[in-house]
Amino acid sequence: MSAIAGAGAQSPFAPGNDEAYARWRDRKLEARARAPQDLVVEVRDPRALTEAEKAEIVRRCRRDNMAIYASPVTGEDKEVPRRLGAQLGLATLDTNFLADEDGITSIAVSGAKAGAGFIPYTTHRIRWHTDGYYNPPALRIRAMLLHCVRDAASGGDTALLDHELAYLLLRDDDPAHVRALMAPDALVIPARVDDEGIARPEAVGPVFSTDPGTGDLHMRYTARTRSVAWKDDGATAAAAARLLGILDGDSGLVMRTRLQPGMGLVCNNVLHERSAFEDAPGRPRLLYRARYVERIAGTAFSWLETKTAG
Repeated sequence: MSAIAGAGAQSPFAPGNDEAYARWRDRKLEARARAPQDLVVEVRDPRALTEAEKAEIVRRCRRDNMAIYASPVTGEDKEVPRRLGAQLGLATLDTNFLADEDGITSIAVSGAKAGAGFIPYTTHRIRWHTDGYYNPPALRIRAMLLHCVRDAASGGDTALLDHELAYLLLRDDDPAHVRALMAPDALVIPARVDDEGIARPEAVGPVFSTDPGTGDLHMRYTARTRSVAWKDDGATAAAAARLLGILDGDSGLVMRTRLQPGMGLVCNNVLHERSAFEDAPGRPRLLYRARYVERIAGTAFSWLETKTAG
């Protein structure tokens, strides 16, 4: 731990660290995936990765904060995300109130959940977000897995953007944007109230933050306009508008793909969105989702490699 003491202050994501940022930026853009295929790792069984398969998944997550695996395992087995997570050093599930009793969430159309206003359980588009943006800091979601059991008849595509690249584009555009989004009160998610009172307290925090021990970048974000309150100042409004423009624009950095049965996403909670879809009769779309407090093992400190880059 002593080797990375003060890493948060040395991070290229810390405002003002222009030299470290420039080195990291060049390496990031040179190494990044160019197409969704660059993220894919073929695996025999995600419940029991070989050392080579695991190494390839971690390598992509270290480079792009995400990987997509493709496997022949298509049954309704929640041990797929659970065992896969364990192999990647993920142990602490976020057992949110919408998760199943075992902590793994089954994402499929649900009349009850849809009626309560929870968009993931409808056929509608889910706008850009990171998972757990409404969580308190102690339950920050650093990693997330999605495993596809059944895809939709049409639609349900996934768009992905490494949050480090979103930061890079914003900082290149204007460093004031990232400073505004690092403010501790940049984004407020109001309390959720139900018939019994406050079901979830208000969540106040930054959009971008760095881990004080490692310097790794974390992002909490939603493109929703309801149940969201941005800090009321010009700098935050400009930064939020620019970020949304990047996400909905043509930066060339967004990856668009479709998870098919047996495929899954493994990531350090990158930005993602889902397109609207239609289910086939008798064959509803089903994905398993697991959220974790930990980051994927072996993917921290990658920015330190840039300290000696020319």
